[in-house]
Amino acid sequence: MLPRFKAAAVHAAPVFLDSRATTEKAIAIIREAAKTAAELIAFPETYIPAFPVWAALWPPIDNHDLFVRMAEQSVLVDGPEVAQLCAEARALGVTVSIGISERSPVSVGGLWNSNLLIGETGEILVHHRKLVPTFYEKLVWSSGDGAGLAVAETRQGRIGGLICGENTNPLARFALMAQGEQVHISSWPPMWPTRRPAGGGNFDNVAANRIRASAHCFEAKVFGIVTAGYMDEPMRAFLINRDRTIADVIDRTPRAASFFVDPTGVVFGDELQDQEGIAYAEIDLNRCVEPKQFHDVVGYYNRFDVFDLTVDRSRLIPARFRGEERPAMEEDEATQPVDADAVSSGQRRDGRS
Repeated sequence: MLPRFKAAAVHAAPVFLDSRATTEKAIAIIREAAKTAAELIAFPETYIPAFPVWAALWPPIDNHDLFVRMAEQSVLVDGPEVAQLCAEARALGVTVSIGISERSPVSVGGLWNSNLLIGETGEILVHHRKLVPTFYEKLVWSSGDGAGLAVAETRQGRIGGLICGENTNPLARFALMAQGEQVHISSWPPMWPTRRPAGGGNFDNVAANRIRASAHCFEAKVFGIVTAGYMDEPMRAFLINRDRTIADVIDRTPRAASFFVDPTGVVFGDELQDQEGIAYAEIDLNRCVEPKQFHDVVGYYNRFDVFDLTVDRSRLIPARFRGEERPAMEEDEATQPVDADAVSSGQRRDGRS
């Protein structure tokens, strides 16, 4: 039998641009969800410290101070905020997926839109950096790499995930399907402004997210957890107090929703949009089996002799350094004759290994 468990989709606002306070809020939410017996708890895109919606509202020459603040409040994967989250997951025995704005260890202004999957032992199972920042996100985040295109084996099954617009990329989605994904977590921002109201209808991210989540679940025959951010009144006030002319844009842009999708593409369980909270659903992975009779795109329902996909999962780094100086040897050690038999057994003539 495949796993059955309770999942939680967090539909919550961060403490806007405050990584320490948002981490504390995330821990409180994890504890609340765990009390209801949720085993898998998923947070929205860049929950810590916030989604940079301002990049859609004003030109970049007006946003330098916000970029600086975003960089200051973004977190290192080996930093204290992530360590707290890992410790909490371990203490409660739950699996946590959370979006962060990740700070580069070698660049004070280098940021990635990242997602971490933390296992019940407190170990980071998957560290994914968004492959391509979408639209105005390019003004804030760098492109990621394929290192995080991975599916993790957990007590809740094989879990994969993509961030926001990556769920539009069929190759990224197939890369996860091809690793036996059974639960797909998609994380989203609280809103996605694309037009001023006078310019026509705004991008309907609720409809778009539902289409993408349902399509992936139907194609992969997996369960989907859709977790979106929430714009609370302090976040709205921060933006409008900066420029009251954008109030109409904010108020008339559809708010994102958090919900669940079954392997046939049907939405089920709780759904949240206009109020902050935690959505829950009972997931039974045994329901993934029957639909595989109809279409199994990583099994019999494909032509691997016709199609060929290669995924590079290397972690990109700025430079590789060669020719580092070796530690100086003592003169008597450097001139010590070598015994071939000792070398083959891993021992030096002087007895050192």
